[in-house]
Amino acid sequence: MKAMILAAGLGTRLRPLTDDRPKALVEVGGRPLLDITLSRLRVFGVREVIINVHHFADMVVDYLKMNDNFGMRIEISREDLLLDTGGALKKAAWFFLEDSSRLDEPFILHNVDVISTIDLELMVQFHVEHQALATLAVQERETSRYLLFDEKLRLCGRRTASEQAHGAPLGGWTGEAPVPTQAHPLRALAFSGIHVISPRIFSMMTEEGVFSIIASYLRLAAQGENILALGADKYYWRDLGRPENVAQAERDLKNKIFSRGGDRVRDR
Repeated sequence: MKAMILAAGLGTRLRPLTDDRPKALVEVGGRPLLDITLSRLRVFGVREVIINVHHFADMVVDYLKMNDNFGMRIEISREDLLLDTGGALKKAAWFFLEDSSRLDEPFILHNVDVISTIDLELMVQFHVEHQALATLAVQERETSRYLLFDEKLRLCGRRTASEQAHGAPLGGWTGEAPVPTQAHPLRALAFSGIHVISPRIFSMMTEEGVFSIIASYLRLAAQGENILALGADKYYWRDLGRPENVAQAERDLKNKIFSRGGDRVRDR
């Protein structure tokens, strides 16, 4: 399989840890986040990866060279201007479309500042069985922005934490059509930063320049495309976007909640 690691962000929330390095090289248990993410992907059979870079980009490139690309084929997608998740993926489309015999093979999109034990093989299996355009690992937890799903876990819209807290009516699509009348209440779930995506999405991404992949998902879901959620509450997961979260991950590692390689972790 192929994968893309999103690692270009400035890591502003991680300062001062990112004052002299990219967030991809911030360490947990003596191992950079990029190392942990690549190790996780290798466990699930990924051998070809593209990584987008911007902040301290050359440090990432030098780190990979120093480690012989961890025995993987690794390509670099440099962003002079940060393109957000959707723009970054669209810029890297060539990597997933270069082999015409593999155009039906889904790939993984993974944030570098996320540590989890989410079963990527299970995600891919679910994705293929349900003929999804994209499958998103989600959780029932607090977040600043929620995604809305129907009873079949199909994407239906999004809402902010403020709207959620105040019980506002479920918002409409950010895409091209209103939310259809629901026989069942929509579920507001938090996205984990881990996707499985079918390459056919590239022919459908009409957005240009800087844009979020969620904007594409919402538009395509409104047009009837199968954008699905897969519950991941039983797995360990932590967003390492802030120094205190990194410190907690260090404690979790010490308490053996997840392994040093990030590949095998017991359920919470």
